[in-house]
Amino acid sequence: MSRIKEFNLPDLGEGLTEGEILAWLVKVGDVIELNQPIVEVETAKAAVEIPAKWAGQVQAIFHPEGSTVEVGTPIIAIDTDPGAGPIEASTTGAPDAALPTPSAASLAAVQVAPAEGAVEPGLIGGPAPGGRTAVLVGYGPRTTAAKRRPRRADTPVPAQAAQPVAPTQPAPVATAPSNGHGPAGGPVLAKPPVRKLAKDLGVDLSALTGSGPLGSITREDVQRAASGATAAAEPLAVSAPATAAASFGADREQRIPVKGVRKLTAENMARSAFTAPHVTEFLTVDVTRAMKALDRLRNRREWRDVRVSPLLLVAKAVLLAVKRHPMVNSTWAGDEIVVKDYVNLGIAAATERGLIVPNIKDAGRLSLRELADAMTALVQTAKTGKTSPADMSGGTLTITNVGVFGVDTGTPILPPGESAILAFGAVREMPWVHKGKVRPRQVTTLGLSFDHRIIDGELGSKFLRDIGEFLADPEAALLAWT
Repeated sequence: MSRIKEFNLPDLGEGLTEGEILAWLVKVGDVIELNQPIVEVETAKAAVEIPAKWAGQVQAIFHPEGSTVEVGTPIIAIDTDPGAGPIEASTTGAPDAALPTPSAASLAAVQVAPAEGAVEPGLIGGPAPGGRTAVLVGYGPRTTAAKRRPRRADTPVPAQAAQPVAPTQPAPVATAPSNGHGPAGGPVLAKPPVRKLAKDLGVDLSALTGSGPLGSITREDVQRAASGATAAAEPLAVSAPATAAASFGADREQRIPVKGVRKLTAENMARSAFTAPHVTEFLTVDVTRAMKALDRLRNRREWRDVRVSPLLLVAKAVLLAVKRHPMVNSTWAGDEIVVKDYVNLGIAAATERGLIVPNIKDAGRLSLRELADAMTALVQTAKTGKTSPADMSGGTLTITNVGVFGVDTGTPILPPGESAILAFGAVREMPWVHKGKVRPRQVTTLGLSFDHRIIDGELGSKFLRDIGEFLADPEAALLAWT
């Protein structure tokens, strides 16, 4: 039996097909133990640490940090018997030399880019990292070199009509746009945005030597020529104020790959927004008594080490309102509506990896203290990026606390499979009519979005009204409702 064991990326959740390697927790040569965390992987649902399947010594790491790997692909090789002596056919030197001898099947799956006629890296059929050929799914690798179709010249230009520019001279500046021909009368290779930039800066493309693929002229070539011409003209225009030319293009853009949690969130929100007919209602509530109740709660001896926030009372209000209106906690299943007797209460959390919505399982059965502890643990886990896929699945009703960002309220989009989501806005001191007089009071605005296939206007309004009544006087509501 082979000493070298290849560990494949396991299936990390429901239907997930790939994961991004965030960080390797080991390196080649490390001796590891069984179940020792070896790599941190981000899927579309969470970032998780994967433990070692075998004890031994790390022989090879197949994918660097930042790589997206399909489930079932080998990610690391482990020597399960490092004390048995050197491994046959192993070499030393380059970092890749630690890789074990690949199998025939793996060699057959690798396409090597041809030495001649190679195209620009990153293009389909071009060389990819590791010497492989980048192939679009469903197509084979290119076997011919990529060629640009030459532009058709409207009229022939004699070769002697243009003279080459001396290398030591700055690029000349034209007062009219280029006619599209090079110094020798041939076509000028430049993309439309580059041509527009040259026109705006007054640069003659026909006088430039391109540094791009196949001699094409790039933005940098145009900007370099414009800078050289400006520098040469400065002594003659000392009295004129220098104005920097505006530049709009890829050099001033940032491209962020859409993957992991952000990709899944985008897909879910788009599907939900255009599947469930959303209705949003708003309610502004005087929560002065609720804020005073929280202060009294914090001062109790048994609550002094507990995180207490207005969100705790909002969560309790939602759970009690669900008991009065069970249909709100349901799912549209096509030919039937599934009403759930349990509430997996989702709390939307903004993290560095994007928006996630972990949920508290069966939150309706928890006491106020247990609910506070569960919410604290949920938030802390989310901030560290350790929320597991199980904690983000199975949600039935969600609260999003936009008030922590100073926002009054919003029109939230339903998480897939849920029929209602509540936006809790900022609590502000505002003038409010209280007992017939205008006084400063603590006020917040709630926004409830719901699936109109399940929840009609009456049910949605009553549910939102009951939440507001609880927050207006939580102590009286607890006595009356429980």
